[in-house]
Amino acid sequence: MSLQPLFASACPVIGVVHLLPLPTSPRWGGSLKVVIDRAEQEATALAAGGVDGIIVENFFDAPFTKSQVDPAVVSGMTLVIQRLKNLVTVPLGINVLRNDAHSGLAIAACTGCQFIRVNVLTGVMATDQGLIEGQAHHLLRYRRELGQDIKIFADVLVKHARPLGSPNLTTAVADTIQRGLADGVILSGWATGSPPSQEDLELSLDAAKGTPVFIGSGATWENIPDLIRFANGVIVASSLKRQGKIEQPVDPIRVSRFVAALRHALATEESIEGAKELPKSATSSMALPTPTLPLG
Repeated sequence: MSLQPLFASACPVIGVVHLLPLPTSPRWGGSLKVVIDRAEQEATALAAGGVDGIIVENFFDAPFTKSQVDPAVVSGMTLVIQRLKNLVTVPLGINVLRNDAHSGLAIAACTGCQFIRVNVLTGVMATDQGLIEGQAHHLLRYRRELGQDIKIFADVLVKHARPLGSPNLTTAVADTIQRGLADGVILSGWATGSPPSQEDLELSLDAAKGTPVFIGSGATWENIPDLIRFANGVIVASSLKRQGKIEQPVDPIRVSRFVAALRHALATEESIEGAKELPKSATSSMALPTPTLPLG
């Protein structure tokens, strides 16, 4: 799958809007207007900073349910998405935490979002919410019933969790794509703000065999030049917040700095690749004719 048609970039930066607590969550503040206002500010800051896409998460609803969220959460996220669609033109996605991909698909279908993120699509993961089992067979059938081509980006060996059984990364990547039918896979570190290793990204990129691999956590403008060499895109949140603190709102200056660092890294990589090809072509074009030796 090429990311260019969806994000207008072959290597997109996807910023994250972390919603303030929604109705029925433990820290719900009682005003949906406050939630919407903060989401609009963050989405605007992300778009102004140059991101290629935005994903909306009910991040501050912790502690999360491991499966279906309350209908009030679905309603609240739907209202937020509708408001954001009127503000920004970049593609929007949804992640309903901890693992309510069905609600994510439903919201996306009703609001015109282009993609969702699923923490556990295949396999079984031990999490602080308990055991979460992938429901790829139900999710893919539900997408077909909805009749919309909403892309499914799935985490592999997701953060804040441990797999039951052998944690073989290449097998997990292959299963998520070939058996779970994910449109893209996401690789994170062990927790929020922790980056994946370059070695794991390289293994995932090889195992994905052309399916996009996203960096899912821990990317900063300092490490993105190294990490993006082994990925097709990045989902970034913490480092775009004021002072790099997860509870703070998005800082448009930090967004611009991150996007510039990634674009510079890609341009540098392209220049290096171009230079590698130069000697061969240059030698070919400047080859001297073979001298003709006199007879006799």
